[in-house]
Amino acid sequence: MSEWTTSSGGRDTLAGKIPVTLVTGFLGAGKTTLISRLIRHPDMDRVAVVINEIGEIGIDNDLVKMSTENVSLLANGCLCCSVRTDLQDTLRELFGERRAGLIPDFDRVIIETTGLADPGPVIQTLSSDTMLGAHYRLDGVVTLVDAVNARDQLAQQPESQQQIALADRIFITKSDLVPAASVDKLMAEIAAVNTRADIRPCINGELHPRDLIGLGLQSERASLDTLRFLGEAVSREGAASEDGAYLAGRLPGRHHPSVRNLSLRFETPFTWPAFSAAMELLISLRGQDMLRIKGIVNVEGRPVVVQGVGHVFHPPVTLDRWPSEDQGTRIVFITRNIDADKIKALFQAVGGIGAA
Repeated sequence: MSEWTTSSGGRDTLAGKIPVTLVTGFLGAGKTTLISRLIRHPDMDRVAVVINEIGEIGIDNDLVKMSTENVSLLANGCLCCSVRTDLQDTLRELFGERRAGLIPDFDRVIIETTGLADPGPVIQTLSSDTMLGAHYRLDGVVTLVDAVNARDQLAQQPESQQQIALADRIFITKSDLVPAASVDKLMAEIAAVNTRADIRPCINGELHPRDLIGLGLQSERASLDTLRFLGEAVSREGAASEDGAYLAGRLPGRHHPSVRNLSLRFETPFTWPAFSAAMELLISLRGQDMLRIKGIVNVEGRPVVVQGVGHVFHPPVTLDRWPSEDQGTRIVFITRNIDADKIKALFQAVGGIGAA
């Protein structure tokens, strides 16, 4: 990406932006149940929840403190906003009304997508829309997976595969309705599609709001959260554990025939022109099949975090220091119908030609 620039020092470009969490999941996964419980939680007092139709979540009349055409203020201070036009307009209007004092202040947004939605375009919108990118940042993608029907959905519904592939955290719902062995098998199949997501059970939407937040890159200051964001298991001492090593094929379970997971590691630092040129070539040729890319790159000794979905990449973020003693480049690609060896060969060639 020739338009990318990296920098060090100066203002933290992530500071002050409102974090956005996407909640997705195939039809019947339990998103409505989850959202209806969340909006009643006292810790949702400074959160704006954006949903498709506000009536679908069954807000009790005694919970509603104020209501306009498309925004309801709940008694606990949580804002619920229905999407009447498109998501871009909704987020712009929310920010404008917040700044004008027309609605209460909020410091976080949770967006519920429809069951058939591919979260990719929503992520791309937050990255490519200049106004939204100035005020909002993606905090993470949370996907609900129905333990009863997920295996059939994974085999038949590409949207279900996309939702799992793009997730930072996955909750298995209805796990109490199937045998424990079936849940274990499902988790192995999910891990084969997305090796880096944190997978947890969830019954009847019983989650704390904190379970949905803090999944993304929050600052240019390196921390253990940076490692967790990259998908590395972190020990209590702060080091990445062996289970979090970026090695291909570590987790059991079969890969879905079209969705593949590739983890690359390089010990030799890159120059930024060489790395960005390789990414530009890869995305120009197969961007539509690059479901998600996330990693930390050693650029002439500096740690640079990169992440993208499809053809759209977030601006790279240069950290103030390495988050651990490990200073190797590690990148995770979740792809569709791409030969992993070809990606590996491209970056190996770039690593050799453009080494610092």
